[in-house]
Amino acid sequence: MDGIEVVEGEVRELIRRQRLDPGRDRDVLQALVRDVVEDYEERSIRGGLAPLEDAERATRHVLDAVLGYGPIQPYLDDPTVEEIWINDPACVFIAREGVAELTSTILTHEQVKTLVERMLKPSGRRIDLSSPFVDAALPDGSRLHVVIPDVTRSSWFVNIRKFVVRARTLDDQVRMGSLTRPAARFLTAAVASGLNVLVSGGTQAGKTTMLNCLASAIPANERVVSCEEVFELQLSLRDWAPMQCRQVSLEGTGEIPLRRLVKEALRMRPSRMIVGEVRQEESLDLLIALNSGLPGMATLHANSAREAIVKMCTLPLLAGPNVSTSFVVPTVASSIDVIVQLALERDGRRRVREIVAVPGRAEGDVIELSQLFVQRDDALVRGDGFPPHQDRFARAGFDVAEVLGDRA
Repeated sequence: MDGIEVVEGEVRELIRRQRLDPGRDRDVLQALVRDVVEDYEERSIRGGLAPLEDAERATRHVLDAVLGYGPIQPYLDDPTVEEIWINDPACVFIAREGVAELTSTILTHEQVKTLVERMLKPSGRRIDLSSPFVDAALPDGSRLHVVIPDVTRSSWFVNIRKFVVRARTLDDQVRMGSLTRPAARFLTAAVASGLNVLVSGGTQAGKTTMLNCLASAIPANERVVSCEEVFELQLSLRDWAPMQCRQVSLEGTGEIPLRRLVKEALRMRPSRMIVGEVRQEESLDLLIALNSGLPGMATLHANSAREAIVKMCTLPLLAGPNVSTSFVVPTVASSIDVIVQLALERDGRRRVREIVAVPGRAEGDVIELSQLFVQRDDALVRGDGFPPHQDRFARAGFDVAEVLGDRA
């Protein structure tokens, strides 16, 4: 047993004796660790104990072990790391700027289980054989997803998607090269004017970040209610009521799905609704809310704006056999105003691929789309389309032609 292991063991014993809580007594524990390290160094000088090679490194290691998440804590502290996932205790990956790397970190099965238990404790969520999947949020806003056997072959699969704040506003997106200035100007005006915006893209394309940036353009006097499976949005709004889903209890009761949250949100006097991600039948309730005149925004997994609008016409059919295409298609056409399509490029960059308007017209089951901004020669340029509801832009004080850059 080396010196660091001895120090960690002594610290854990003192925590048990003094009944300290790592979540509540962080300052006390930090002082305790430093005292134990100093005491160990003094004893090692007198002989009988292996000296610490680096006292500061030993302190940091023990603090990570008792206050943080052990061997993966350095990756959580590293601002360049966006995601961490564990396929096997000896197979820990991270992603930097969208590019995956296999790390040199090697864990044990017991360490993985201990890490998961510690991560789930603040959220109150659980994982066991009856519920082998779990989604939860870490205290810093990072999203945790865990799958256990026998859904997996033998190892626990752990995925931590960090909330890396690189952009809070559309101007930040412009500075990062994800969006052009004219496109950002239009989106700011569209949100401020109360248009309904759908953000679509693949996994890790930056949909939640874009939703956060779009929300920064919401007028300060509006009341916003958001619904998410797990808290991910980080909005800087004065009147914001965030809600998240709840897992089923051990007795098989108490589950609160996203659809229930969307329904309850309508009773909370919202000026605008935000749905973190639309996946299933909650899309029907969202469409009904938007169609009734409540402005809103949501994200959706899709590879193009056209696929996104088709998916929005399909998902509501999951709500029941009495929901028909003849009702859904015209409702989607009149409820969704703008689609922002994102992509994660091969080099790890996240960019807006296209911004499309939905004029509100449909021919059979096909909804008409109008290209506002499109990718040409690796650049986002003005298309030939125009957004709907130009009267809303006018009431909010915007000239559509000027906003789109069509008027000098």
